[in-house]
Order: sequence, then C-alpha cells, then structure tokens
Amino acid sequence: MSDTPPPPKKPSRQKVYTLLVEVGRKAGDGLPDDALGAALLIYASGVDEPEAVRETVAILKQAELAPLDVTGYGTLEERLAEGHEIDHDEQALMQRALDENSVIVAQMTPLYSEVGDPRTPGRPQ
Repeated sequence: MSDTPPPPKKPSRQKVYTLLVEVGRKAGDGLPDDALGAALLIYASGVDEPEAVRETVAILKQAELAPLDVTGYGTLEERLAEGHEIDHDEQALMQRALDENSVIVAQMTPLYSEVGDPRTPGRPQ
C-alpha cells in the first residue's frame, strides 16, 4: 500500500444557468385542468448554456411536460454583474444544482388565459 495522496481532482467546468421554461399542455402533466401551461424557473448545470438547455428539455420531456420555449438568464456571476438581486435561498439552490450536476425546478407557475383572450378557444370573449 502506498501513502501517496490521490491526485487532485480537475476543477469542474460545470456552471449553473438560470432558465425560464414555458411549457404547454400534455396528458399527464399534472398541471391544473384550466391552466394553458406553466412557467418554470430552473437552475441547471452544464459546461455551457446550450448543454444546460438540452439537459433541461430532455428531463422535462421525461417528466411528461411539453417544453415550448426556453429563455436563459446566465450564470450567477453574469446575473450579479447585471445587477440582479439574488437571495441566499436562490444561491443555495444554484449551489445544489452544481454539486449534484442536476436540474432543479425552483418554481412552477401555472399560466391561465384572461377572459376575452382571442387565443383561447372556447373561452368567452
């Protein structure tokens, strides 16, 4: 047995990206019956933002959700540089996504139509 310490780990190239994902309706999605879809605030790890988006979309599809649009807001450092206020709880979720190399849904907000919205078939106008 050797007393040589293990070689140091290479620093991870992973970063955490803040994503806003809009999802539509799909059978079994778990959204309220009268919702048109939902907006999801997500923290996703990836080597770059396109990888984080690909992983997020794949996981949402596995979860029976129907991703329609993804908007990226950058990394923690980028958001702070833009003047975003990021509280301790949000930073903790970002760190968890990095530590676990995962996708974390921080918030899911169902989306509803306003009465009179012409884009909603069958709704009063």
